[in-house]
Amino acid sequence: PARAAIRGRGKLNVLAKDFPTPVFDGSETYQEALSLSAKLRAAPRPAKPLKVVIAGAGLAGLSTAKYLSDAGHIPIVLEGRDVLGGKVAAWKDEDGDWYETGLHIFFGAYPNIQNLFKELNIQDRLQWKEHSMIFAMPDSPGEFSRFDFPDIPAPWNGIIAILRNNQMLTWPEKIQFAIGLLPAIIFGQKYCEEQDNLTVTEWMRKQGVPDRVNDEVFIAMAKALNFIDPDDLSMTVVLTALNRFLQERHGSKMAFLDGAPPERLCQPMVDYFTAKGGQVIMNARLKDIVLNDNGTVKHYALTNGQTVEGDIYISAMPVDIMKLLTPEPWKKMAYFNQLNGLEGVPVINIHIWFDRKLTTVDHLLFSRSPLLSVYADMSTTCKEYHDDKMSMLELVFAPAKDWIGRPDEEIIDATMKELERLFPNEVKADQSLAKIRKYKVIKTPRSVYISTAGREAFRPTQRSPIKNFYLAGDYTKQKYLASMEGAVFSGKLVAEAIIDDLAAAPVAVAAEKSAVPASV
Repeated sequence: PARAAIRGRGKLNVLAKDFPTPVFDGSETYQEALSLSAKLRAAPRPAKPLKVVIAGAGLAGLSTAKYLSDAGHIPIVLEGRDVLGGKVAAWKDEDGDWYETGLHIFFGAYPNIQNLFKELNIQDRLQWKEHSMIFAMPDSPGEFSRFDFPDIPAPWNGIIAILRNNQMLTWPEKIQFAIGLLPAIIFGQKYCEEQDNLTVTEWMRKQGVPDRVNDEVFIAMAKALNFIDPDDLSMTVVLTALNRFLQERHGSKMAFLDGAPPERLCQPMVDYFTAKGGQVIMNARLKDIVLNDNGTVKHYALTNGQTVEGDIYISAMPVDIMKLLTPEPWKKMAYFNQLNGLEGVPVINIHIWFDRKLTTVDHLLFSRSPLLSVYADMSTTCKEYHDDKMSMLELVFAPAKDWIGRPDEEIIDATMKELERLFPNEVKADQSLAKIRKYKVIKTPRSVYISTAGREAFRPTQRSPIKNFYLAGDYTKQKYLASMEGAVFSGKLVAEAIIDDLAAAPVAVAAEKSAVPASV
């Protein structure tokens, strides 16, 4: 069905409709992703495949396993919980309804993820939405403002989308913001990375951009990108996103996964590398990284008393867990010591099932609320959660640092007050209109690394100074920062580092028999 809304500001009632998968082949970043995948597939086959033990079955760990299997090696993935996905994990409740750790959006500017979906032959699991960005209007409850991108090459599609929206920014503000962005446009990613010492707010003022631009657009954008406010967020994060959106025709286009990530994305990755001889062991929580006398890794010790040996070891665990498990002799090394400058950001994800269908939009929505970041009616946007009669809203509560320790009931009460503003004719905080059938509040005390100003200096490369130990994760050095794309890309970079190191100096194969047999 056609879109039933006018451009710009107004009430929206958009019928559910998915759009064709964009053509990414012309993108330079997509070609880079293809090239790296091809390099890993073409790596010289080892005389004897190395057994690579990976701690963590999130996107970084599973990506690492997938691409190492492409290079002819045998990954063994250890997951401490009973669910795949790490930061994209999800569970079913007693009614069989899924609830997730986050509201996960797949951007066109995620070339390695788009390439991964194609390699796994699951591209049809992404539900692409209209090329728009939609913001709630705080001063006009129930109304929204759109940035609609025409189907023309970048950067003109983005420029036109901004120029055609006159509700959020005035023409003088647009001009001042454009002038402020000129260095990023001219000097590209290098300039973006050099701005890490400035917060978004500091950079805006330095460039002479009016504070209202920050208030109208970048508070919402900062909370969507890293769950914190622009007074704290590194400008590198925002400039990197804008750089991709302005340089790639489909960069800002968004897709929803058609179901829960553990089943619809993570399991196909597991199926892929286990078919090549790899292995996943669930409920295998790491207790210690046990060292040899020379400081290299001897084995991983698990909390259940078992040990797992391999030729190479990788941590794909969150940075906060890696810091806790860093062996004492390693802590003095600058490489591992720098991890102390990184920590995960608190995140709260909320699911509310209502007793009726709300007037909805088949898209991600920027709430522009003091308490909420983004939200979506998953009963409309996602096939597995589809319901014609009752809505299920998924909302990101951010910043969450002052709320993470509060009772779920308080968080839901605060959320309902915000929803009353967003749905004034349908939702009241006292539930006199739409009533809550049930809810889930999922708290992650430490999620993706918090991208405050100056964090880039603390992010490690994937290759550690320990010859048989590597790191993977969105916090490791890669240009897609704290994102799903960053996690997947870090896995490919680990695989590349291992392949390159093997080519330079083949390692001796460790003991042939693991302390954990392949059947476990």
